[in-house]
Amino acid sequence: MTERSAPFVTARWLADRLGEPSLSVVDGSWYLPSAGRDPEAEFKAGHIPGAVRFDLDKIADLSSGLPHMLPSPEAFAAAVGALGISERHTIVVYDGAGLFSAPRVRWTFRFMGATDVRILEGGLPAWVAAGLPLETSGPKPEPEQFVARLDRAAVRTLGEMVETAASGAAQIVDARPADRFRGEAAEPRPGLRSGHIPGSRNLPASALVTDGRLKAPDVIASLFAEAGIDPAQPVITSCGSGVTAAILALGLETIGAKDIALYDGSWAEWGGRADVPIETGPAR
Repeated sequence: MTERSAPFVTARWLADRLGEPSLSVVDGSWYLPSAGRDPEAEFKAGHIPGAVRFDLDKIADLSSGLPHMLPSPEAFAAAVGALGISERHTIVVYDGAGLFSAPRVRWTFRFMGATDVRILEGGLPAWVAAGLPLETSGPKPEPEQFVARLDRAAVRTLGEMVETAASGAAQIVDARPADRFRGEAAEPRPGLRSGHIPGSRNLPASALVTDGRLKAPDVIASLFAEAGIDPAQPVITSCGSGVTAAILALGLETIGAKDIALYDGSWAEWGGRADVPIETGPAR
């Protein structure tokens, strides 16, 4: 994905700009079921003033049978336009964990053509820790027109992943925990096989994050090197369902990688099929 804007803004930066007509603030919170958290309820209990709620499970291709797959550009444009968001806006995304689902929401906006999309560093916890206000009233945005222009180089399909796994034309890095990557732990989604895409490497997304913030670029560079990934060469990120893969993509962006793509279906798609190969054990 092409580099278009610095990925992070601080809580103070955002607070100083709230209310500007060209700014859209987006709560992109989403959690794994095991977290026991309700992002919708948390949004209603308190969110950054003026923020709108982006639900990864609803602004998605609901016909695919897979979780939060990219919607059509027309459906996306209609949904975010109704939230008052234009591709011309500066869009700041945050989540309630600090840094978990916001990278996926940012990646989605950029894939759809928005050029200035940032992440609130430290997320909602950093905003609260800075003593900044929350509101509980529901947002009433004025509708905007969002013109989608897809960055097709940023996403990979199942067919393209099958070809890549066979040819080795790009490096594949998997963001799932190591025991799931090796096939030693069952997948949280029923019906999925255990293991990983042949030839892929493993770098758990959690290794890149401390206290809801992305680690320093030199640390991230070392982590990718230890995982056997060369950021100067093409990289495709994957995970369980395409959410934490975006954390790896964000980390690669911060260390200067240019040729980054994300496998949208991730293991929810690959592990659910009997017609694609899998490997178990550590990366070879």
